[in-house]
Amino acid sequence: MNEDIIKGKWKQLKGHAKRQWGKLTDDDLDVAEGNRDYLIGKIQERTGRAREEVEREVKDFENRI
Repeated sequence: MNEDIIKGKWKQLKGHAKRQWGKLTDDDLDVAEGNRDYLIGKIQERTGRAREEVEREVKDFENRI
């Protein structure tokens, strides 16, 4: 799924993202609005994990959705 589709369906996908990354707040997800780079940065900030690891996880999330 490409980023444009994710942005278009973000309100529907927020619940999935919240379950996947429970440390993200509703505000984080509202601001992200499907922006991949912002989402990766916030996940990295909240979890303290390496960017490459988070990028793979987000890519897997996109492919599942």
